[in-house]
Amino acid sequence: MPSIFRPGLFEGHVAIVTGGGSGIGLAIAHTLAELGSSVALAGRDPAKLERARAELAPHGRPLFAASCDIREPEQVAAFVRGTREALGETTVLVNNAGGQFPTPAELLTPRGWDAVVRNNLNGTFYVTREVAVASMIPRQRGRIVNIIANVARGFPGMVHTGAARAGVDNMTKTLAVEWAQHGIAVNAIAPGIVRSSGTDRYPPELLEMARVHTPQKRLATPGEVAELCAYLASDAASFVTGETWYIDGGAHLWGDTWMIPERPEPEPPAIVKSLSR
Repeated sequence: MPSIFRPGLFEGHVAIVTGGGSGIGLAIAHTLAELGSSVALAGRDPAKLERARAELAPHGRPLFAASCDIREPEQVAAFVRGTREALGETTVLVNNAGGQFPTPAELLTPRGWDAVVRNNLNGTFYVTREVAVASMIPRQRGRIVNIIANVARGFPGMVHTGAARAGVDNMTKTLAVEWAQHGIAVNAIAPGIVRSSGTDRYPPELLEMARVHTPQKRLATPGEVAELCAYLASDAASFVTGETWYIDGGAHLWGDTWMIPERPEPEPPAIVKSLSR
């Protein structure tokens, strides 16, 4: 989608986008590069990163892409160091990397819980802290945008990511206060269900239920999330910090995506039975 922002808005900026090889992350990278930013892409799949690099090349902006598992602090430090060497100091960080899978809580294994929380919560903090300490705090300047999820009313069906994303929501508020003294603004974006490569593996009936229970009766596009991200990363939002912006067609205000089955009437206690005779 065409950007509403003026050309060159991010001229002279260096933006890191985690999970930038596909989906929402790649859409954000496109928007920032189109608006003049140098872009560094982090991801675990080298093939995706190379395809993303080829897609972004026509924007004519300096690019850096490298494999990085954000769950590993050593890899995060190496990636941030590589970005500084290739592009310069980071001024914009978009924490987009994440992953989850639909499951009822009672079927979620400890391994599945750990995998999602380590990635979506721990990894987000590792990247945020590394970028802040290496570039933003010394330069007394920075914009951090965390991509989370619609957790306003819990996240039935995905308790692991609901807990992790709620943690990032709180981290956003906390760091906005702690780092305001350094000229760093920290905000979050909470998309509803976005029709992208990240949701391609979800059951079609789950996506349709999400659409039906969204007031605007459709799913979001990656480009819509990217435009909101560009605003929060820009100086236009210089007095905005600590906020979570919902972009979900009103889904966090109305509608349910988790069907609650009827519960059978419980058997009355024996003493109640005897008294009722």
